[in-house]
Formats: sequence, structure tokens, C-alpha cells
Amino acid sequence: MRAHIFLKMVGAVFLTALSLQALADSKTCNGKFPNPITDYCWSSVFPIKIAGVSIDLIGGQEDKNSNTDALCTCGDGAGLILGVSTSFWEPTVMVDVVRKPFCLAGLGGIDLGNVIDAPAAGFSGVDSAAVTREAFYQLHWYQNPVLFWLEIVVDNSCLDNLPFELAYLTELDPLWNDEELTTLLAPDSFLYANPLAQLACAGDCVTATAGFPNPATYWCAGCQGAIFPMLGNVNHHTGAVDTSALLLQRFTHKAHRELMIWGASGKDGMCYKYPKYLMDRTDYKYSMLFPVPQPKINGLCSQSYGRTTALWGSGKSFPFYGEDMVYQVFRKRDCCVGRNVTNMVQ
Repeated sequence: MRAHIFLKMVGAVFLTALSLQALADSKTCNGKFPNPITDYCWSSVFPIKIAGVSIDLIGGQEDKNSNTDALCTCGDGAGLILGVSTSFWEPTVMVDVVRKPFCLAGLGGIDLGNVIDAPAAGFSGVDSAAVTREAFYQLHWYQNPVLFWLEIVVDNSCLDNLPFELAYLTELDPLWNDEELTTLLAPDSFLYANPLAQLACAGDCVTATAGFPNPATYWCAGCQGAIFPMLGNVNHHTGAVDTSALLLQRFTHKAHRELMIWGASGKDGMCYKYPKYLMDRTDYKYSMLFPVPQPKINGLCSQSYGRTTALWGSGKSFPFYGEDMVYQVFRKRDCCVGRNVTNMVQ
């Protein structure tokens, strides 16, 4: 009888140990492949403008007036295209901000393992006497033109017709963890390393929270702090949501500097994408996909870059499962939808 009880106790301890080990292992890399129906903030695609007429089926969605023309032309001669101006917010990119290197949270929490020796997320200044906390995260950039690959809109030249793919891992980028190297991409960052320039970011926080940020203060990240330096170290870590929102903005600007992203809005973007070395933060909105798909607050489930996370980030980060973040980015798209004039005449 005692032997039977002892074996049951040993079995219970063994199963508990296995459960705790599984819990500890799963903590290192969590994630979810987003459900296209329930997890995406589809209302952020609106408003759609066609020939200057705004169509907002959801109502109250945020927008910027990047082009007010009704008609448009592209090319010349035999290649002249006559069309109507069209604009909308295109979901183009999905982004991971993770603690563990090579943890693909947006692909369901796939752990690629130690591909190379890359720094993991770290925190310092966590004792009660510390004035600030510092943090470091890795970031993954996915091409995710979900309108195209879901075939929600077909035969539209405005859409990015790229496949879903993992386009960038900061683990492979030596600039993401080196402040001196990253200045090679941003020599102008020295111009804004002063109290006056940083004071402008306080006003940018107010502007971004009320609507869209001020594109003139491109060195600011609104309520999240400063764009520069463009790396994964954050000197004032106040939480995973706020820090991940800052790193999302930093990397978007970095992608513009590296010509990964070209301009696609305004009159200059009607016919072709064009090099845009300075990110215009008014071209972007973003929405959380993981750990909690962002619900609607006052009709909105996305926000502009730089807006305070206090309005929407409560309860979005929590221990164990909710410490890695996944976002969907919406980019303002203006384009000319039409037909070749020569073909129309024929």
C-alpha cells in the first residue's frame, strides 16, 4: 500500500516537473499566425477615395488628404494612361518585436534556434533604486500584402503583388545592436541630440495623439520618444507595448533609409513608387495582432505612429504568453487607376 502511494507521488512529481519544464520552454518563444477574418483590423483600409469621393463603409476612420485630384494621367505618347485618382490604406507589412533571437511570433511562435550568435532581449536598471530601465529587442519584417494574397481585390495595379515572405531579421544586421555603426545610415542624427530638438517631440506626442504626427519632426517618435538612434536598444523602457511601438517606428525609418520602402502616396506616388529617404509618419497606421488582436475603441482598431499607447495598450502585455508583439502596418497608397489612351481609341 505504501509502495503504491509512493509510486503515485513520484509519478505526480515527475509529471509536474515535465509540465514546468514545458512551461519554461514555451515561455521563450510564443506567437500565433493571425486569423485573416478575426485578427486583422480591416476597417483601417478605409476611407477609400475614388475620383475625390470618400467612401467610408465603417465610418470615422482616420485619413490624410494626400491627393485631391479627381482625374490623373501617367506616362506620355503611346504609353499615356488616363484614369481616376484612387487612395486607400493598404496592409503591406507584418512585424515581430521579440525577446528571443529567431523567434518568429507572427508565424505561430516558430523557434529557428541558435542560427547565429545574436543578442537576446535584455533589461537593465530593474532594481528599485534605478532611475530608468533599458531594454533590447529583435525585430522581424514580413512582406504581408494581405489584400493581394487573399484575393480580396484582384486586377488592381495599386496593390503590392508580392508573396508573403520573411524579408528582414535584425539578428543578421550588425547595425541593430551598434550605435556607432547605425550612424552610418543617419549622420543627421547628431543634429537632434540636444534638449531643444527633443522638446519638439513632446509637441509631436500631442499632435500624434490628436490625429497624425507632424511630418516635419521626423526625428521624433511621438509619445514613444526619439527615432534616433535606429537600433534595438531603448534607454527608457516603460513596457513591452510602448517599447515595441517605438522599435516599429525606428525600423520603418531605417527601412526607408535602406530603400527597402519607397514612397507610394501623394501626387508623386500616383504613377510610380519613388525613393523616400525620410519616412513620413503620416503615411502609416498600425494595429496589434498578437498577443491580443486589437479591439475597436471609439470605432478604431488602429492608430497613427507616435500616438500614446495609454489609449489602447492596456492589458495587451502580460507575463509568459504576452511578452512578444506582432503588428500589422497599413500604408497610405495613392495611385492612378485607368487605361491606356491608345488602346481606348482603338
